[in-house]
Amino acid sequence: MITVKSDAFEHGGTIPKKHTGEGEDISPPLKWSGLPEDTREIAILCEDPDAPGDGPWVHWIVTCIPRERHTLPEANAGGGFEGINSWGRPGYGGPMPPPSHGPHHYHFRVFALDQGLSLGMGATKEELLEKMEGHVLDEGVLIGICERKG
Repeated sequence: MITVKSDAFEHGGTIPKKHTGEGEDISPPLKWSGLPEDTREIAILCEDPDAPGDGPWVHWIVTCIPRERHTLPEANAGGGFEGINSWGRPGYGGPMPPPSHGPHHYHFRVFALDQGLSLGMGATKEELLEKMEGHVLDEGVLIGICERKG
């Protein structure tokens, strides 16, 4: 099983303001362990399933991370390609839930894949999920929480 951690917050903990839309809006540092031996590539998907509207809000997609990587530094895609978030732009978009909407849970999911996805910059969540189908060896998740008081 893949274990995902961050030096910025613990699993189930509050995401620091620096990594939100109200702060510097930079991605948190991530690290993972426990990749299956057959891993060829890593992908990351960060979503907010508590967001209002249809489906989870996509905050970050990173594809084509080399299997030798076990960390992403703060504000860094680690050599991978960033996909399109729900704001319609590539890169990380930090948490910024509607005021008084309660706590939102941000799922930073790390996928170990048995092949390269051949996705470049600007991939959408739909393209990522389609390419990953049948190729996910394992996944791990780190959940951070953000809430904006009204």
